[in-house]
Amino acid sequence: MSDFTYEDVAKMIDHSLLNPTLSRDDLEAGIQLALAYDVASVCILPYYLKTCSERLAGSTVKASTTIGFPHGGHTTAIKRAEAEQAVADGCQELDMVVNISQVLSGDWDYVRQDIAAVIEVAHAAGQKVKVIFENCYLNDEQKIRLCEICTELKADWVKTSTGYGTGGATHADLELMRKHAGAEVQVKAAGGVRDLDALLAVRELGVTRCGASRTSDMLNEARTRLGLSPITAVASGNAGY
Repeated sequence: MSDFTYEDVAKMIDHSLLNPTLSRDDLEAGIQLALAYDVASVCILPYYLKTCSERLAGSTVKASTTIGFPHGGHTTAIKRAEAEQAVADGCQELDMVVNISQVLSGDWDYVRQDIAAVIEVAHAAGQKVKVIFENCYLNDEQKIRLCEICTELKADWVKTSTGYGTGGATHADLELMRKHAGAEVQVKAAGGVRDLDALLAVRELGVTRCGASRTSDMLNEARTRLGLSPITAVASGNAGY
């Protein structure tokens, strides 16, 4: 017997539609794929968020987008404005990138205020925030400090990566983040989780969300292992990072 249900793994996945070369047709196909597989959310290019939220209305799939993506170097005022626009467009989960430059510079007051600005906007609207560290550029001390700040600010998730850095989620980083983030802060893996076994492995580490572009492959494999029929209604849309 498998130790997971289909819903267990499907609701771990944020289907990623962030590649800048995706056309509107690609984005629409990706949204339909996410609905067909009943994933946790669609993380989509900001300009298409409003349309995405309309397409997802009435479903259990949430609309999500990015803030300060992918480099994190936007001013705090711009990140706040992006968050306000995202909320107005129906965003339920905001994936924001920390100011990596300021983390590396050790300006923790700036980093804290930058994260707080986005969390304040999202939480005031009843929505959630995932804080992206981009761990491939950081040392463990910096990752731990970010976990502490996110816990103090009541972030909803801490997240490993954008998918555009030099590396993605590692087991070592996920274990570190789960250990040092508060119990109420969830952990999201992004980058490098490309099949069902990898998804199940990070689940064992306490990960509750995973950014994915190979959604149909992973979830059809899950359905096969569970004795369920694969979903074949959606032929495209498996194009994320």
